Amino acid sequence: MIRYTLTRLVLLLVGLVVASVLIFLALRVLPGDIATLIAGTSSTPAQIAAIRQQLGLDQPLFTQFADWIGGVVRGDLGTSLRTGSTVASELAEKAQVTVPLGIMALTIALVFSIPLGVLSAMRRGRPEGTGLSVGAQALAAVPVVWAGMMLVVVFAVWLGWLPAQGFPRAGWADPWAAFRALILPAVTIGIVEGAMLFRFVRSATLQAVGEDYVRTAAAKGLTRDQALVRHGLPNVGLSIISVLGLQIAGIIVGAVIIEQLFSLPGIGRMLVADVAARDLPKVQGELLALTAFVLVIGFFVDLAHRIIDPRQREAS
Repeated sequence: MIRYTLTRLVLLLVGLVVASVLIFLALRVLPGDIATLIAGTSSTPAQIAAIRQQLGLDQPLFTQFADWIGGVVRGDLGTSLRTGSTVASELAEKAQVTVPLGIMALTIALVFSIPLGVLSAMRRGRPEGTGLSVGAQALAAVPVVWAGMMLVVVFAVWLGWLPAQGFPRAGWADPWAAFRALILPAVTIGIVEGAMLFRFVRSATLQAVGEDYVRTAAAKGLTRDQALVRHGLPNVGLSIISVLGLQIAGIIVGAVIIEQLFSLPGIGRMLVADVAARDLPKVQGELLALTAFVLVIGFFVDLAHRIIDPRQREAS
């Protein structure tokens, strides 16, 4: 287990290095001169040159990358050109919205998809199983923006139960208001991601039904459903753990869109605004932080799968 952990840790570090190189190069190949775009059309050549020097754009690419990655290693993700604040401090502030939103959305997706996916598989060929499968297919095809707009129309406009947009100025100092502001965005992401996870859970459950150990348990006197619940579902749970990393990545992508739709002051909305403003140091830090978060989640998912599944430990 120690060797496996060290191997995965090395792969994590390699992934971070590759991601940092790709992020750095991708932002350098954007059309137009970044210094000119930041300075504006009415700027003088001297002002443009000063901005290029401030950003280090007059240095070779390798020197620029080395300076940036050296700051990252020291915990310095850069400083925003627009606000003058450090990227790390602004990420920490916006994470107070995005992280709870992601946790709520993931919880909704799991609560919605796991029991219904298992039920649909256990009732395969029956009306309720077919209805659940068709409903999940329909939800998975719904654009997340359209789903959010429909929820706003129903629960904010017609019923008036929840706020349509915004986040309380006091933040989590007013926990109930903050929680209510995140309900509709979390449900929007949760039902769409949950519909996709539903199909995976259903498929994994159907596969477990056909396994020899489930048939053997049924031959010893258990019903098919009892054999599946006692012996098949633990293996379904291992399969779910394997795809959690992808689900979390999907939730992060969904949060970028949903924060725009619901006017939430989170990381996704900040990233879109910074890309539009060509705030290069801040965009670099934000993209690297998000990539690192996804890779770290994948690292812990792999470790959890290794610890829980005895077959992998025995194989090693």
